[in-house]
Amino acid sequence: MDNGASSYRRYLEGDDEGIAEIVREYKDGLILYLNSYVDNLYTAEDLTEDTFFRLMTRKPRFSERSTFKTWLYTIGRNIAVDWLRHASKQTEIAPEDMERYREEESDLEGSYIREEHKRAVHRSLGKLARDYRNVLWLVYFEDFTSRETGRILGKSERQMKNLLYRAKQALKSELEQEGFTYEELG
Repeated sequence: MDNGASSYRRYLEGDDEGIAEIVREYKDGLILYLNSYVDNLYTAEDLTEDTFFRLMTRKPRFSERSTFKTWLYTIGRNIAVDWLRHASKQTEIAPEDMERYREEESDLEGSYIREEHKRAVHRSLGKLARDYRNVLWLVYFEDFTSRETGRILGKSERQMKNLLYRAKQALKSELEQEGFTYEELG
């Protein structure tokens, strides 16, 4: 049983420090993952808070059929999908506000991404289709297995194999456009 599962179990038994440990352990990665869905760091932060709030208020049952992290990210993904569904019915943000938000978001992302190679990978990931971004993020940045990523994204093992292959090819193409050579990508 991983640390998140034991912390969650302790929280359910009345130890509030358990939920604090979960937030400390998973907050940053979950924000960045949800940002790949909503393309707005502020919204991703809000959705991450909603994910933790759901754990605290609804106290869903963790069945241990996957890792705690996989289960938590699946909850976060479902919240993001619901938000996107709802947001598609809402009005757009004013263009002048959007530019300010993008500048502030860029500053925040800069604190997460330090070296130039990481910046290039991040820029290239941002240019990819959402499914490609999500699968690459979960497998390579969050260290989920292909099977765990499939559970989060609701894909079969075969679909995951194909999706991961196509995503890597698309990323390689984007990185080559950024000026990376094949040797640097290997």
